[in-house]
Amino acid sequence: MFRKTIVTITLLLCGLWFIGNGSYIHAKAILAQLLLEAAWTETLNGRKEVKPWPWADTWPVSRLTVPRLGISRIVLAGANGSALAFGPGHLFKSASPGDKGNIVIAGHRDTHFSFLRDLKIGDSLEIQMVNSKTLIYQITDTTIVDENDTEFLVSDDERLLTLITCYPFDAIETGGPQRYLVIAKYKIERTFI
Repeated sequence: MFRKTIVTITLLLCGLWFIGNGSYIHAKAILAQLLLEAAWTETLNGRKEVKPWPWADTWPVSRLTVPRLGISRIVLAGANGSALAFGPGHLFKSASPGDKGNIVIAGHRDTHFSFLRDLKIGDSLEIQMVNSKTLIYQITDTTIVDENDTEFLVSDDERLLTLITCYPFDAIETGGPQRYLVIAKYKIERTFI
């Protein structure tokens, strides 16, 4: 009887620990999004490189919106692992929002960029910049490339936006040898006052 009680209590404590851990991660993700939104608002008000929390090694650089899907994501500076844990990241080697060239934004397929599978050719993508101007792009292509293929990064003469994530979307393992690209061409600029 004593052993059954010990086993029951141990299993109950383990279950509570897993529930607590899962709740902590979910609460941390929600809090991070609120802090990112606050940092983006400060950025739009003229502050530069506003870190969403004191120890952050990234800051908001733009907002990506997909009107048809009702998607809005704060884009962070850099596409390293710590930045991508909280949102999509702008590759430093690519063009900056508003500049001529190819803006490349990466995100995780199972979180912030899971919606990429639902995008269609002809859909609009919007990039709100720190000066409150919004660049509108239209999707022209989706493709799958090898993880080592960097040819898509180069575009000096066209204004492009490329969204990139790991592929396939439903893979069990992280990473993988393929990348899914959504390529959009610049269409127009909107200014809000």
